[in-house]
Amino acid sequence: MKIVPAEETTCKRGQQYCILLYSEKKENYLQNIGYLGEQLDLYLVSKNIGTLWFGIGKTDESSWKELDFVIMIAVSKIDDENKFRKDMFKSKRKALDEIWMGESIIGVSNFVRFAPSACNTQPWIVEHEKSTLKVYRYKKRGKRGIMPTDKVTYYNQIDMGIFLCFLDLCLEHNGIDFECTHFVDNGSDKEKTIVASYGMQEKRDLHYLLLNGRRKEKR
Repeated sequence: MKIVPAEETTCKRGQQYCILLYSEKKENYLQNIGYLGEQLDLYLVSKNIGTLWFGIGKTDESSWKELDFVIMIAVSKIDDENKFRKDMFKSKRKALDEIWMGESIIGVSNFVRFAPSACNTQPWIVEHEKSTLKVYRYKKRGKRGIMPTDKVTYYNQIDMGIFLCFLDLCLEHNGIDFECTHFVDNGSDKEKTIVASYGMQEKRDLHYLLLNGRRKEKR
């Protein structure tokens, strides 16, 4: 990553600096950028630094240290945290039953919905069956917001990395042990592309929240 003054990019969102993210091009590199960048995003916000993933931003340095430019994050110090820390449940997000199939998990299912995504496309679906979660990149036909058609899959692969970061953090925060298997996302145009499978370790204190509000202990 490289930090540059705002004027060295095409981003005009009132930011002070932009963090440019570069990568070698290899399997799942876009997903990897999303996963790493979101950890930085969350950390900066915890320090009262406003952040914005800016997908269409450009820089004159399309390559750096033999790595290719992928995306940028605009940042600015906030003098009053109330300016950007609002009630997240007022954010426009898909309903839980649109992105999560099967039993909900307390402290996880209803929070991963708030992962940021390009044009708020929220291109993910989770299928929960027994102690397994399967995560898919979902591309609904005709839904792309203002993104150019040829950029939808590109940015949505970054989005999936952001989502997996949210999912990992929520599982860890709730004390749920898991093993994750990642699959290669080659950017296909299929409606559903599997990106990861989670095997969760059952614990005596692990509870799942059913959609009707009942609780069931997994023993």
